[in-house]
Amino acid sequence: MVLKVFFPSCCSSAESGILIGRWISEQNSAVILAVVHFPFIPVQVKQYLSEVQRVTKVSVSVLGSWSNSKQEKEESLSEFLEDLGTIFSHEPWIQISKEGDSKFWSCSTLQKHSNNSKEEEIILVYYDQRKVMLSHLHPPLDTATFADHKADDASKLSAIFNTVAKSKILFMTDRYDDGPIKLTHWQSDGVEASIIVELMKQASVPACMLLTFLLSLVSGICRSRVLKFWPLSFLWSKLSTCEQLGHRLQHLQVISSNKKAQNQTQLMRKANIFVSLLIDVALGILLMSWLYRKNRIGHLADTLIPVADHVAEELQDLLQWLMGAPAGLKMNRALDQVLGRFFLYHIHLWIGYIHLMSPFIEMILWYVGLSACLGLTVALCILSDIIALLTFHIYCFYVYGARLYCLKIYGLSSLWRLFRGKKWNVLRQRVDSCSYDLDQLFIGTLLFTILLFLLPTTALYYLVFTLLRLLVVIVQGLIHLLVDLIDSLPLYSIILRLCRPYRLAAGVKFRVLEQQDGKPLRLLMQINPLSYGSVVQTYRLPTYSCYPKDSWTSLCKKLFLGELIYPWKHKGEKQD
Repeated sequence: MVLKVFFPSCCSSAESGILIGRWISEQNSAVILAVVHFPFIPVQVKQYLSEVQRVTKVSVSVLGSWSNSKQEKEESLSEFLEDLGTIFSHEPWIQISKEGDSKFWSCSTLQKHSNNSKEEEIILVYYDQRKVMLSHLHPPLDTATFADHKADDASKLSAIFNTVAKSKILFMTDRYDDGPIKLTHWQSDGVEASIIVELMKQASVPACMLLTFLLSLVSGICRSRVLKFWPLSFLWSKLSTCEQLGHRLQHLQVISSNKKAQNQTQLMRKANIFVSLLIDVALGILLMSWLYRKNRIGHLADTLIPVADHVAEELQDLLQWLMGAPAGLKMNRALDQVLGRFFLYHIHLWIGYIHLMSPFIEMILWYVGLSACLGLTVALCILSDIIALLTFHIYCFYVYGARLYCLKIYGLSSLWRLFRGKKWNVLRQRVDSCSYDLDQLFIGTLLFTILLFLLPTTALYYLVFTLLRLLVVIVQGLIHLLVDLIDSLPLYSIILRLCRPYRLAAGVKFRVLEQQDGKPLRLLMQINPLSYGSVVQTYRLPTYSCYPKDSWTSLCKKLFLGELIYPWKHKGEKQD
């Protein structure tokens, strides 16, 4: 059987001593964590290891001896290292020695209580202790044929990664400590620390307390009964700005929570939310500074009214074209004139409303620009709501045309069932047979003829206004996609993958260092970083938008039947 010894590369130049680590019997592997130098008292080493086991819940023990002599190995030292196996009594007792400047190391095992005289094959695997401790091994995301085999390999690797990660307390001592035990590990020359990080930790406590108080105040206002009355509750549920503010409020509550993250996923989620908020606010402040520079708000207000007038004029020309003979089609003149004048009157009201609001447009835009300090996503949601308000007349035209068209479609389908001796059973939600008398068939024929000949005129108006409505929906959809991209993109994970790819590990690869007969095979374990696509898929943040799950077939069916289409729906709402 092959014995695998995972040896930290930072201990290759350590002085002679004993190896402490964890023995994984299921894999016949030994994970070396540190080297204890001479001189030491065995009782103190055992007490120290029992304390480490109590804190880390990892079965850390003395696994063997380590000899690093640049001169010829003395017999007394060799005998002393062998005698240590009787004191600490670990089976098997691993002996690793490095002689002089030789590239090859000798590694052997002693098994006093085993009857197997066959020498065990040993593989010596070097690993970077710092990278393994700081990295997080991710399970495989694919579900291919070899998924079970990959999951088994991942579980074996996770045992090694977890052993190093949970033994963090073992690495908190360096050679400058006055303790009775001297260790060599990746932090033995000095514990890694950052003054900036420590200052941020100290400042985060009062900042989180203040933020928690402000959030509790805002949450209390949001849960007040005033916002549950009809006008305010309707606006809160329909305006995307309110939804985005509520979404960011939840993010702030997650960040300011004093509850400690239970695992790596929760910690990464908090970090991703914090970085997303930070970059969102930074982009919003840049947008705000650009808007208020060189009086761009005034130029935008002066441009908005002419653009609205131009859109209204184009709609008037379109309606005049529909009231004539559009594309040479012969329409029902009476219905055509009624619909055309009805929509022209709405455009006239809309133009009057825009000119009535024109003196206040610049002031409204000035205050709206200040909201960019809350984040770029809030500014984009306000832009989407402004587009919805400025195109409200187009939405009204679409609803009128869709309702009229839908009424005729369902009327024709119902009358068509009358000719076939069928009717729709409302209670059982199915089509049943039915017998009609002569008068019912005569009235049905007249109504069917009237609806059929009026359908082309209604369908033309419905088609034109549906295309206009879809154009507005596409523009709003692109804005919402950009908002969801900023909200859901795990920016911290992507930056971490770019700067420190070993922190997000997908697996490992082994590179052969040296191989010689009679010597253990030496391998170097290197971390394979997670791909960028897997990083986004694993750490993507949830968003508030709930897009419809309709297929293209369902969408085309709704357009054909005249059902209203709401692309940006939320949970719990019903479609008409």
